[in-house]
Amino acid sequence: MSSNQLTGLGVLRHRSFSFYLASRLLSAIAVQMQSVAIGWQVYALTGDVFDLGLIGLAQFAPFFALILVAGQAADRFDRRRIITVGLGVELLCSVLLLAFTLSGLTVVWPVFAVLVLFGSARAFMMPAQQAILMNLVPADSFGKAVAISSSSFHVAVIVGPTLGGLLYLAGSTIVYAIVAALLLASLLLMGLARATQQARRSEPASLGAVLEGLRFVWSRPAVLGAISLDLFAVLFGGAVALLPAYARDVLHAGPTGLGMLRTAPAVGAALTAGVLAFRPITRHVGRWMFGGVAVFGLATIGLGQTHSFPAALVALFLVGAGDMVSVYIRHILVQFETPDAIRGRVSAVNAVFIGASNELGEFESGLTAGWLGLLPAILLGGGATVVVAALWALGFPVLSRMDRFPHAKRDPEESEGQAGEPEAAAAA
Repeated sequence: MSSNQLTGLGVLRHRSFSFYLASRLLSAIAVQMQSVAIGWQVYALTGDVFDLGLIGLAQFAPFFALILVAGQAADRFDRRRIITVGLGVELLCSVLLLAFTLSGLTVVWPVFAVLVLFGSARAFMMPAQQAILMNLVPADSFGKAVAISSSSFHVAVIVGPTLGGLLYLAGSTIVYAIVAALLLASLLLMGLARATQQARRSEPASLGAVLEGLRFVWSRPAVLGAISLDLFAVLFGGAVALLPAYARDVLHAGPTGLGMLRTAPAVGAALTAGVLAFRPITRHVGRWMFGGVAVFGLATIGLGQTHSFPAALVALFLVGAGDMVSVYIRHILVQFETPDAIRGRVSAVNAVFIGASNELGEFESGLTAGWLGLLPAILLGGGATVVVAALWALGFPVLSRMDRFPHAKRDPEESEGQAGEPEAAAAA
């Protein structure tokens, strides 16, 4: 076996995948930069932690309303074109934010309006992005493709917040202008990608067709348990949404410090993804998943107990590492268990859980912080996450007792402790 095959970089020889990867990398950097700028700008205007929660709600509400329809669209129409249009809408959002800022923004409702549009675009993009990878590379290269895709995404999540925080020192207009330029480049690169013919259903649009993905997930207890665990765990542990207030009021840090804090979970996730790409989890799958969620919750509790900047970075690093293990296992279960003809709709259901656990979790954190205070909200969220992990381990024994992934083939070398090549790796 060649060294190129061992590293998995041979998958980059597929030109369409390389264009898609570059496009996704640039757009992810742009979105992360924009997220830092929005959080700091909104909190600077209002000084209200509840508004930080509304940032998440503004994105989640349209996402939740449109995502199942978007899943059917990803099965009926060209997924590449859906992603391209979505990038165009994201570009429009960044231009609007730049225009509002240049006009002297004094109220936050225009920002929330833009985020509603952004959430709508994201609703259609996410199922298509999750499903298209199978159409960009051969099946035997899928594991390597998602490993590299995941690693590149987390590189973006590392670079984006730090870069956004540094550039914010020169003003939010600079951040939004660079975000727009990156999204334009991402749009052009995505236009160069060419996907293989995807399997499509010919049935007319209907409520039953839209809900087919939901029925599929409901019929698979392991899949249902895995993605619902992520929903409720991150729903209660959404402390990242409070980082603008945490950085300024607890750690007394500025925008650059906020960027470093936002980067720390991504560093933990990226390093974990890199390890999993070369040493994938093949045994004791259930224990690893619940253990990852428990680490996520305990690290969140640690974050709420410290006033030290280095200790906060360590806690957030562990938050990202624990979450990555859950993402890794969930992605393998969902993608390999789903036929391509309904992969968009199943990915949409998965996206609902992801979107709810992130944006709705941000709203929950902002609401709780408004009621109880910043640090008590973080502590409560971390404790609730640990409780959720324990309850799901009891409620879904098919997961807690799972040793191997259902699709995994027993390999004599594996029984001797050889990791071999990744069956699959985490997707962002």
